[in-house]
Amino acid sequence: MKKVGIISQARMTSTRLPGKVLRVIAGQPLLHYHTSRLQASGLPVYLAVTNNTTDDVLADFAATNHIPCTRGDEQDVLSRYQQCVTTHNLDIIVRVTSDCPLLDGELIASSVRAYVQANNPRLYLSNVLERSFPRGLDFEIFSRELLEEAFQLATLPSDREHVTPYIHQNRSGQVQFQHIVRSEDRSNYRLTVDTAEDFQLIQELIENYQASQLTINELIALLDTHPELVALNAHIEQKKI
Repeated sequence: MKKVGIISQARMTSTRLPGKVLRVIAGQPLLHYHTSRLQASGLPVYLAVTNNTTDDVLADFAATNHIPCTRGDEQDVLSRYQQCVTTHNLDIIVRVTSDCPLLDGELIASSVRAYVQANNPRLYLSNVLERSFPRGLDFEIFSRELLEEAFQLATLPSDREHVTPYIHQNRSGQVQFQHIVRSEDRSNYRLTVDTAEDFQLIQELIENYQASQLTINELIALLDTHPELVALNAHIEQKKI
């Protein structure tokens, strides 16, 4: 049986909105909503945080909530993933980022089932290369084999910081791809938190529309019927890798 784990990278020193993952909405930090929705997948969840003292609070959050946590280099996030995978002996990795509080656990679970069924360690499965989901519902699934290959061979700073470019750019020439794509494109919506405007939208959604309890289809339907909510952060440009 392959051991699957969801690894979320987190740090307090975000450049555009420092400390965002512990900002509170309705009495709970964003990281609570993030990890709770991931746990709804039924898969183990791990945090990969930095060695910085500023991230001690994230390690404390993990301990309090019984979430395994590993710590490593701030800039070499790839090494943090490698450390987590080695420590917990994972075979299949789901990569997510902690600034996405409304990730859908069931979507991730069904995608993992498809990945396991494919039984191909050279497969990279995601909903990020062919974008159709709102930003902030991103996930990537790949094998320990591909991660270790990237860890050994990736040299560019951007490869190390962003974990998967070496894999999804197919530098080895041996990666196979499977894309999770919606029939209706909603990639223009933003459900990630990178700016104050992003946070305002998530706050509005959770406090007034119980978004933390909604499925991905319910979230998208809500945004479809409330263009004034979409407008709160529609002007924000995603940071380039």
